[in-house]
Amino acid sequence: MTAEPHNPAGASAAAAEGTTITSLRSYGLLGRSIAEAAGSFLLVLAGLGVSFFNPSGGLSAPLAFGLVLAAAMIAFGYISGGHFLPTITIGSALAGRTSWKAVLPYIAAQLVGALFAALILWVSMTGHPQIPETQPFFAAVANGFAENSATQFPLAGALLTEVIAAALLTAVFLGAGTRLSAASGAFAVGVTYAALLTFLVPITGGSINPARSTAVAVFAEPWALEQLWLFWLAPLLGAAITGLIYRSLDFASPGAVVVIEEEFADDDEDLAAETAETATGAGTAPAAGTVTAAGSEEPARTEADDADARGFFDADSPVAAKEEREQDGPGTPGSSRS
Repeated sequence: MTAEPHNPAGASAAAAEGTTITSLRSYGLLGRSIAEAAGSFLLVLAGLGVSFFNPSGGLSAPLAFGLVLAAAMIAFGYISGGHFLPTITIGSALAGRTSWKAVLPYIAAQLVGALFAALILWVSMTGHPQIPETQPFFAAVANGFAENSATQFPLAGALLTEVIAAALLTAVFLGAGTRLSAASGAFAVGVTYAALLTFLVPITGGSINPARSTAVAVFAEPWALEQLWLFWLAPLLGAAITGLIYRSLDFASPGAVVVIEEEFADDDEDLAAETAETATGAGTAPAAGTVTAAGSEEPARTEADDADARGFFDADSPVAAKEEREQDGPGTPGSSRS
């Protein structure tokens, strides 16, 4: 979830105090956009497939969307950050955790993935002898309000519920990505998405995801396209509210970033000191004039001492050869005296 390179909003303040903030691994904007398209395709294909072909089975459509979102975040999130919804992309950018140059490519990729998934489902149903028309299938799961809502919710009610749901989902994504591991964060976001969709289905059909709403509206009846504007406005507005709140919180406490970085630096210094002490105790002699841990000064080792320590495989070293010639005395073959 957090692999898409980003810096917290307080990063500028932290950098001003000399703290180094390490960026996560980048796969390039093209690679990350492809991952977003793949995740969006998986999400819409599986979610709509359950809605079309297994509406009353053991797995409900909202739960299918939630489980597949969690799976997509685990499968592709390490590449792109695991957005897959324009809602989350906008919220993450406003929170300062996604570069604005990635926003349009991400949203375009999410739309392409969702539209391709809907096209696959449309093609698969078009050739079925018992399905004369495909529009009713898409219209049944399209997002709408007023007369097109399952419970006749008016515009104001649909707008309010979609804004709140999108704000809550974005908050869970931003919070889980900061504090939890990738798998735990994906599970938290997926469960939240499933619960919110279950709540929204009787009201608007369950959107939160403008890419999914657009893909369905293209193949549904004309009213779906006419009411599509709400299912872009409401989710993006809710995500924007949450993103700005998180950004203000990051700016309000830049010291937290600094403290964490300084603690890591102190741990590294302690580890380096322990490593040096271990190496000294294992046989590495201190330099001449160096005071040891016991408080006594030891002279530096000579070349002869090093030659003795090198052992059998270094017996032909210059120092060892000189000592051997001196011990043999004059007249010995290989000696420097004749």
